[in-house]
Amino acid sequence: MTSSTEPVTRDWDGLTIPSAGTYLLDAAHKRVGFVARHMMVSKVRGEFADATATITVADDPLQSSVTATIQAATINTNQADRDAHLRSPEFLDVENFPTLEYRSTGVRSRNGNEFVLSGELTVKGVTRPVDLEVEFEGVGRSPFGQDIFGFSASTEIDREEFGLTWNVALETGGVLVGKKIKIEIEGEAVRQA
Repeated sequence: MTSSTEPVTRDWDGLTIPSAGTYLLDAAHKRVGFVARHMMVSKVRGEFADATATITVADDPLQSSVTATIQAATINTNQADRDAHLRSPEFLDVENFPTLEYRSTGVRSRNGNEFVLSGELTVKGVTRPVDLEVEFEGVGRSPFGQDIFGFSASTEIDREEFGLTWNVALETGGVLVGKKIKIEIEGEAVRQA
């Protein structure tokens, strides 16, 4: 928490952004979700309940960085049998690979409040470059005196590039689980002292 005399925001390139500092993802105001195709005809949505992130907002915003850790066993698609299968060695293998990790390597300004966060995603021991399309949602001070900002981010990955290759061919053509996974993240970050 910061004192009320410190600036909450600053102007940068026509955008009001948070003051430099270290911010943590607020566990009560976040969603780390995903969407996968099922049987080539529908979508299955899920999320990871336990995810943490540290966001370092730099004096030069384009030098900012993010590190994030997701607890793989907290995957939830609201279907117990499917979730158990996703935790198994055929998918995330949570016993041997308990976390998914993301480390940013760069930030680019795209347009207004839109940015591209480049980084490396590690799933099941495999690390690949992944760009997140980030939308900065706003900044302020909470009634509890906390400096906060909001954001959303999304990307699409090929799960097979991370060794998640389990599938079943369908009699009608296609496969049970699509290769492409859409990642959807929403969150608030709180400035640390």
